[in-house]
Amino acid sequence: MLTILALAQKDLRILLRVKSGLFFTFAWPLMVAVLFGVIFSGPGEEGSKIKVAVIDEDGSRNSQDFVARLEQSKEFAAVRAGRDEAIKSVRQGKLTAAIVLPRGFGEAAGRVFYGEPPKIQVWIDPSRKAESAMLQGLLFKQAADGMQRLLSDRSASQDMVRKALNDLNANPDASSRGDISRFLGELDHFLQTPTAGNAATNGRGSWQPLAIEEREVTSGSTGPQPQNPFDITFPQGILWGIVGCVMSFGIGIVSERTRGTMVRLQMSPITRWQLLAGKALACFTAIVFIEAGLFVVGRIFFRLHPSSWPLLVLAAFCAAVGFVGIMMLVSVLGKTEQAAAGAGWAVMMPITLLGGGMIPLFLMPAWMSAAGNFSPAKWAVLAFEGAIWRGFSLLEMLRPCGILVLIGVVCFVVGARACRAQS
Repeated sequence: MLTILALAQKDLRILLRVKSGLFFTFAWPLMVAVLFGVIFSGPGEEGSKIKVAVIDEDGSRNSQDFVARLEQSKEFAAVRAGRDEAIKSVRQGKLTAAIVLPRGFGEAAGRVFYGEPPKIQVWIDPSRKAESAMLQGLLFKQAADGMQRLLSDRSASQDMVRKALNDLNANPDASSRGDISRFLGELDHFLQTPTAGNAATNGRGSWQPLAIEEREVTSGSTGPQPQNPFDITFPQGILWGIVGCVMSFGIGIVSERTRGTMVRLQMSPITRWQLLAGKALACFTAIVFIEAGLFVVGRIFFRLHPSSWPLLVLAAFCAAVGFVGIMMLVSVLGKTEQAAAGAGWAVMMPITLLGGGMIPLFLMPAWMSAAGNFSPAKWAVLAFEGAIWRGFSLLEMLRPCGILVLIGVVCFVVGARACRAQS
């Protein structure tokens, strides 16, 4: 056992001496975790708003109310401007769009059941076509909010209906005049009843385009519950640290084999299995230190709060076991350092991609998620996520952890036998 510890200590010292390997093993994973965490945290409330200019050429009460709703909405960062100034800002890329309320908007907005609907002109930046559909949907939402307020206000509704009846009576050639007139007459009669007054007063029974019940996801709810974006991205960063460690130790074995160091060590009273066990222990120790270091940094600086510390320790242990076996397999992918490095990264990159190292597992399309079942990286990330924010029980953790241990044992045995054959 002392021999294995001495060999492991030797390999860890070699790892610490290689600055480039040390960077990609310790610093790079932290940068990945922080970078992805900042990306997933979004641009903030102000940055997520669509910047638009609003030009009110109508100046009516309805148009002013519409502009006020745009300015108060959470979706728009709206500023008032003149037509020429607004269009110039859109052309220069300072604004996403310019929204023009032409003359007649207010009059048309006051007609709900007949006539032409209110018209809006939208001058869009050609490079922001992807936002055009979303912009139109949000404008429809604002129009629906205005209609809801109108129909919920008893006095305004009565004025609207009576004005519609007067306009209809003044235009005897209007199509379907009789049907519309009867409908508006019945609506006017209803608005004069106490029932309508109560509905307008207390809000019950008022017209709504859609009823939405909003609920917040809490720790007692089912489904994914990350408390902040870094809960999602730190497993990715840890995975990249493990991959860097695997490649460093795997290529290190190839280097010792090609330079004759392996042969010289075997000439001493050290068995082959002691030699490989020492390297496995060194790799395991390095991976555990990487995991622990990143968790400490995440806890102190990025409010990383695992749902279960014991399960997180279990996930870290099983991930280390799994990737120690993969390290041994990487060491036999080529007879030279260059060949092993090329083949190793050619294998590790798809494994990492499909395993959630670049795209979080729950954002992957179905086909990629299915293909990821063959990637040990997926089970490592899933184990970390299960302990950090998915709220896995011990029974649920057994599947990813068991698969990692099985992969580690099988790969280590296969790699050790192949290493013996190459020697």
